[in-house]
Amino acid sequence: MLDHQEIYEQIVMETLGPLTQFKSASLIAAGNHNQGVRLDTSKGPFFLKLNFDHERDILEKEAQGLKKLKKSTFLKVPETFGFGRIEDYNYLVSEFIPGSRQHLDYWEDLGMGLAHLHLNSDSFFGLDTDNYIASLVQKNHSFDNWLDFFIEQRLEPMLGKAYFDRLIPLDFLKKFQTIYPKLGSLFPKEKPSLLHGDLWSGNVICDGEGKPCLIDPAIYYGHREMDLAFSRLFGGFDSRFYEAYESILPLEPGFETRMGVYNLYPLLVHLNLFGTAYLPGIEKILKRFN
Repeated sequence: MLDHQEIYEQIVMETLGPLTQFKSASLIAAGNHNQGVRLDTSKGPFFLKLNFDHERDILEKEAQGLKKLKKSTFLKVPETFGFGRIEDYNYLVSEFIPGSRQHLDYWEDLGMGLAHLHLNSDSFFGLDTDNYIASLVQKNHSFDNWLDFFIEQRLEPMLGKAYFDRLIPLDFLKKFQTIYPKLGSLFPKEKPSLLHGDLWSGNVICDGEGKPCLIDPAIYYGHREMDLAFSRLFGGFDSRFYEAYESILPLEPGFETRMGVYNLYPLLVHLNLFGTAYLPGIEKILKRFN
């Protein structure tokens, strides 16, 4: 079995080439599934994400998402250099983003950059492949109707998983499903937009120039209000972000009413990841329809 030093050396060789010398590694962050490591090499620093998940393609999908984002917005997105699997680890090597203080126009840049991302469209809601949100599989089968996609590819898979894992009883599942017929006229008719897909404040970092940088995407083509609703769920975004976004892509009236329905998806994700503490938030939204 390889030790950590040998694993780092092998990852550097496989992703950056045999002429790149590994110097040292330092742990930046650690969670239930991932470790973030700074790799210092003869070519400079790089960011390594190590993942212990049994899903072998989880970081490959993340790399694909980062590459898609990078082509689709002027916002900073880390460049990726390689991914693979060594021992029990999935790994992804990407550009190291040094932190700094936010530039004066940080929030305006983020708002305009997100609007620019959302201007990228497609014929269908979904994506050409399934991917992941955090460690959970995210279904992306194509639909030409947002409501059908939202129910069939977002709510139902997470609701079913919660029931299968005994996080919710059958009567709660059935109560949840009773809202579906009531959503028909709720959403504005808009083209599919390319979404970040997991837009909470922890997935936007400040780069070395004080500009916003997007990380950890869960991309797909969806209703653009999904990203904006998710950004409001846990807070952390300045009002200047929303003002800048709407200066380019104004929202249809009634977003405040729709926001909770959009956020049923990330709340179900968090229910499946972290447990029943997220049930009251889901129940509060459901009560509006009963």
